[in-house]
Amino acid sequence: MLKLKTVIAAAALATVTATALGTTPALAQEQARDELVIGVSQFPQGFHPNLASHVVLSLINGMTRRPFTVYDADWKLICMLCETLPSRAAGTIRDWTTPDGEDGLEVDYVIRPGATWGDGVPVTTKDVAFTWAIGRDETAGINNQELYRRMEKIVAHDDSRFTIFWNKRTCNAEAINDFELVPAHLEAEAATDPAAYRTRNAYDTNPTRAGLYFGPYRIARVEPGATITLEPNPTWWGKKPAFKRITVRTIENTAALEANLLSGEIDYIAGEDGISLDQALAFEKRHGDRFNVVFKPGLFYEHVDLRLDNPILENLRVRRALLHAINRAAISAHLFEGKQPVADTFVHPLDAVHTDNVRKYPFDPDTARTLLDEAGWTDIRKGIRHNAVGEPLRLEIMTTAGNRVRELVEQVIQSNLREVGVDLRIRNQPARVLFGQTIRQREFPGMAMFAWFSTPENIPRTTMHSSMIPTAENGWSGQNYTGYSNPVMDEAIDRVEVECGAEAQTRHWTTIQQNYAEQLPVLPLYFRANAFVMPQWLSGVTPTGHQYPSTLWIENWKAK
Repeated sequence: MLKLKTVIAAAALATVTATALGTTPALAQEQARDELVIGVSQFPQGFHPNLASHVVLSLINGMTRRPFTVYDADWKLICMLCETLPSRAAGTIRDWTTPDGEDGLEVDYVIRPGATWGDGVPVTTKDVAFTWAIGRDETAGINNQELYRRMEKIVAHDDSRFTIFWNKRTCNAEAINDFELVPAHLEAEAATDPAAYRTRNAYDTNPTRAGLYFGPYRIARVEPGATITLEPNPTWWGKKPAFKRITVRTIENTAALEANLLSGEIDYIAGEDGISLDQALAFEKRHGDRFNVVFKPGLFYEHVDLRLDNPILENLRVRRALLHAINRAAISAHLFEGKQPVADTFVHPLDAVHTDNVRKYPFDPDTARTLLDEAGWTDIRKGIRHNAVGEPLRLEIMTTAGNRVRELVEQVIQSNLREVGVDLRIRNQPARVLFGQTIRQREFPGMAMFAWFSTPENIPRTTMHSSMIPTAENGWSGQNYTGYSNPVMDEAIDRVEVECGAEAQTRHWTTIQQNYAEQLPVLPLYFRANAFVMPQWLSGVTPTGHQYPSTLWIENWKAK
């Protein structure tokens, strides 16, 4: 507990530093209001919408692309690239039987009229067919390969109308949020060798090529690791955006990010990837007269992934002991003023499928010690536990370097675990390295702390199903970084996707959450509330509270 107080004192010191920086003369009001500079704390590790997966890339894609379907700020599914949502009532969702005799569905879509790539080439079903074909090839390593496995075939009726034949009769077949189109006329050549597509695709070799984008903006300039400049897309078919230029500037140190806002080097800190809640709370108290600070609770889940093939962490008693030893309630209370509640599983209480009927892990060091004794870590030398052959109970935790709040939380966890005899070592990396390779290729040796952000009622297939463990053989696709393999979890995930009745949905969602809490492949920490720090002259920004960013409605943003 003493060390926890020391950590919180460190937070206070950082706040004083930020206050001093806040005396720098503000320049924001001197900037032209037809340009906007957005500050973020990380730089995307790639630009391909189906190969990279990153919060900042999601922000960029919100300005440069449009998904077929998406959840809006009211958490309702809507069409963006399609004309209307398919439905059984309209006859655009129909039962279908696969060649193997399985229950499937056929679902009709129409591409919105006027949809055009940035080089003037229309968005057509040729792009639909190409995206599907490269996604079906496992050697290409496309994200969410399960989506493509389930698309048995796609039939194009003309340039705008097509039908997807699903080989499963799922409950939400109309939602194709992750079916991100790429331009066939630009990408087909790079995809002739699917195994080399990851390194040859134009998004990563020439990201300023106009024809890669079809949103209100396109990427005009990239300074790797630092800035991404966007300019209006002249072929955009929708409402004309207000800003002539948007710059997304990466400042990995979140205290420096705040200082840059105060000095006017940036205009706005994006809530999806900006400063932490504790920083935002302090910032609002000091500078609330100059900026609008909007706190948006939502589906952002901070957690610690565990490598389950680590000889120490494969023991369930150890995993439970770790969670009992971490004082998550104190972290929430002292660092976040209680605004970021402790998580029991990955399902947020705001989500309709949430259940509270799961195993809980209150802060209880004595229980943690008992569990570690039972796991064989009984020999304590200089405060560190050892097993029967003299090996120390030593683990390593990794997170994003420069993210102040995560580094503080890491130190609290390290202090808490030391109290029960666990030697936790910290080794952080820049976000582009951590997410670009270390986590994606499961190179973290023990523990990795980061956040998932998701959609409402998001089935955890990519993160929890045993078929989604990234390997070299599957091109490192899938997001089951812990390596979790549990038949109960697999069956519940398989069933919740296809058994659509209310009673079945409740039963399977309960099983998923209970299994997660019982087996602890992941240590749940807390649910984040994101802080959007905006200049008072900026209007039109509507935080969503889920995976799909506010930038998907960038054409509504303007200077007052």
